[in-house]
Amino acid sequence: MAHAAAASAPLVRQRRARAAGRAAARAGLIVVVLLVLWGLWEAYRATWLHFGFTRPFVVDQTTMPHIHDMVGALFEPSRVNGPLLIDVLFHSALFTAKEAAVGFVVGAGVGFALGVVLAHSRFLARGLMPYVVASQTIPILAIAPMVVIGLGSLDIFGWTPSDWQRVAVIAAYLSFFPVTINTVRGLNSADPRAVELMRSYAASTWAILWKLRFPASLPYLFTALKIAATACVVGAIVGELPSSIQDGLGGAILNFNQYYTLDPENLWATNIIAALLGISFFLVIVIAEKLVVRRAPEHVG
Repeated sequence: MAHAAAASAPLVRQRRARAAGRAAARAGLIVVVLLVLWGLWEAYRATWLHFGFTRPFVVDQTTMPHIHDMVGALFEPSRVNGPLLIDVLFHSALFTAKEAAVGFVVGAGVGFALGVVLAHSRFLARGLMPYVVASQTIPILAIAPMVVIGLGSLDIFGWTPSDWQRVAVIAAYLSFFPVTINTVRGLNSADPRAVELMRSYAASTWAILWKLRFPASLPYLFTALKIAATACVVGAIVGELPSSIQDGLGGAILNFNQYYTLDPENLWATNIIAALLGISFFLVIVIAEKLVVRRAPEHVG
């Protein structure tokens, strides 16, 4: 055994070296893409300013500030003698992340449970699926005030949802749909011959679900979770607007929008932080996918 372990050590080091090389290559690619995007932004801005183009919109310091000005605004006071903008937006992002995370968990859980039910009943699928699809045709800006304000009058044994909890419902609303649809597709993607084989051995529906259908659905499920991870952040930010929550990124966007003509960089910087929050949620799901899908039965050799 000692000889086998010694022989496998170089292979382990080679694998780690290749993994480190791939990680470095990805990091380098990200840097290159960011530099290219920065160059395209600045080139477009310089060209439109030089030639005085006005289509599709007038380019100036208000409509297209320098990217380095947006980033630099993060390290300047948000107001006179106030904290740095990045400190303000960091705490705002944490507040919005709490709403989005709760909404994501609730929405994904409801979506997965509903997908399981629909995948096992064609009758329910025909009856409920049109309503599931129709629920996503309602503009989020229209439904957010109704949900956030309406739930404020809810009383469940003396408990009323707080502002951030009502906003989390909006995040859950945007999260459940992709999870529901892809759960149904994923569970139905299992090999019918394998399903029949398990049934021939008198396997229960529960056993077939967790030992065959669920592992087969993981690629579909994680695709949906990636979509839901970014959608829940959007839902949380939009839900903060009608609830007058000032602690999240939605409140920051409203605040800096009022002073956009004077300090456009602050609003752009807020948008950057909001985008980074959505990317962070997405990356968490990507990491979870790499850890879970590699351990699925079909990937175990």
